[in-house]
Amino acid sequence: MAQHVHSAACCSIPPIVSKGYQAKGEYKTIGGLKTYVTGPANATKALLYIFDIFGYFEQSLQGADILSTSDKDNSYQVFMPDLFEGKPADISWYPPDTPEKGEKLGEFFKTTGAPGTAAARIPALIKAYKESNPNIKVWGVVGFCWGGKIVSLTSGKDTPFKAAVECHPAMVDPADAEGITIPLALLASKDEPADDVKAFEGKLKVEKHVETFKDQIHGFMAARADLADERVKAEYERGYKTVLEFFSKHL
Repeated sequence: MAQHVHSAACCSIPPIVSKGYQAKGEYKTIGGLKTYVTGPANATKALLYIFDIFGYFEQSLQGADILSTSDKDNSYQVFMPDLFEGKPADISWYPPDTPEKGEKLGEFFKTTGAPGTAAARIPALIKAYKESNPNIKVWGVVGFCWGGKIVSLTSGKDTPFKAAVECHPAMVDPADAEGITIPLALLASKDEPADDVKAFEGKLKVEKHVETFKDQIHGFMAARADLADERVKAEYERGYKTVLEFFSKHL
């Protein structure tokens, strides 16, 4: 059963741009990685945005911009590091409906996209962000698809984050939920195994919001979002609004 934490409308999300989105932030090198940075430089709250395996797509950049300034009471600096260092997965590999695509995705998850390797880099990145932005007092983390797995792996003991959100996460593992120590929201699509999502929710010992967007595909808030489709666009917007409401409550 989804646990709803929706507050009174905290957010005023600008009209979603279907194609040709012009990103509002800028790219910087921080902690040795190319990083998309958006939001007010004087914000005292920040979000780490962990993208999906396809890297910098305009749907993700638009999402980061939405998160930065759409909550009238809370502005965020949003940091989106290139954890793949310029070598993301090819979006044509998904869905892995041929042996060749499956092999390429499998190899990516073992090498460039190995979750444990990426998760191990997060503490040093947050340290670098803090050093260059000393006004930031509190951090949240949001991850998409592959990034959702990284959120699970970095939200346990000694986490630098105060709250976390996973959007259509890949590799949902109920065992990960047992170690999570901060409030967490999970926004699932129709494509994540429902039994895994339910078991994950059952293992969480923290404040939580778990919701399934039953007619949306894996990736509907990130690179695979077809924002020319009015239904997808509406659920993309609702998804980001839900993320903002969760962070408004817990950051």
